[in-house]
Amino acid sequence: MDYTSYGPGVIAFAIVAAIGLALFFLLKSMNRQFAKIQTPDDRRDDRPSENGSDT
Repeated sequence: MDYTSYGPGVIAFAIVAAIGLALFFLLKSMNRQFAKIQTPDDRRDDRPSENGSDT
């Protein structure tokens, strides 16, 4: 077998595998970055006010 017998199938597989590997590491890094984000506590105080109004 000489080097020309490897068709585009092997090269295409190598490229797709490299893209898949890069995607895996990018998603892993993205999840790590999302875990660092701290969301502000925007919850309203659900207790009724002293005068009984709901505003």
